[in-house]
Amino acid sequence: MAYAQRRELSGNRTLAIIVVAVIQFTLGYAIVTGLAYNVIKKASENLKTFDVEEAPPPPEQPPPPPPKNVPDVPPPPVAMRPIVQTQMSTAPIVTTPTPQPVITPQAPPAPPAPPPAKVTKAQSARGNLQGLFSGDDYPPDAMRNEETGRTTVRLTIGETGRVTGCSVVSSSGSRSLDNATCRVLTSRARFTPAKLSNGQATTDTYTQTIVWQLQ
Repeated sequence: MAYAQRRELSGNRTLAIIVVAVIQFTLGYAIVTGLAYNVIKKASENLKTFDVEEAPPPPEQPPPPPPKNVPDVPPPPVAMRPIVQTQMSTAPIVTTPTPQPVITPQAPPAPPAPPPAKVTKAQSARGNLQGLFSGDDYPPDAMRNEETGRTTVRLTIGETGRVTGCSVVSSSGSRSLDNATCRVLTSRARFTPAKLSNGQATTDTYTQTIVWQLQ
């Protein structure tokens, strides 16, 4: 019971303190507001208005009188500076001749070296070429016409030793005998080919005369 009474008294005291603080704040605000209003009102009553007049400008002073009996003094002479003309020396113009191109004639190309000289000529590998002919090689028409004669031919010998060409140098007077001569020698003649100085085989020619006669 005593505890409840003390708690109730403490609550009433707090409320009373809050009420007193609010009343004091209200009174203070009213006092401050009223004093400020009175100060502003009094200051506005004491404020006086007046016009400011500008000061008049100072009077213009008259110009000073001209000096009396002042001699005319001529202006001092102006010294003229002498004009010195300097001639600029121009450097001489040196013309350098343009060198002409030197054309060196080129020597003509050297002719090709001659082939090596032949050391050995073509030789028949089968002895006398006349022995390659027999009676069966006599052309029948030349035999019927009893044609005889001597046929000289030039044979072209290849690098292999075989006859690659035949031409009649001296005719026997019979075309059949001349043709038979080239035919037999081209098919049957064999040669040892000619040799160069370096040992390489080369072409050559060989001349032979064949005698045609009837028995």
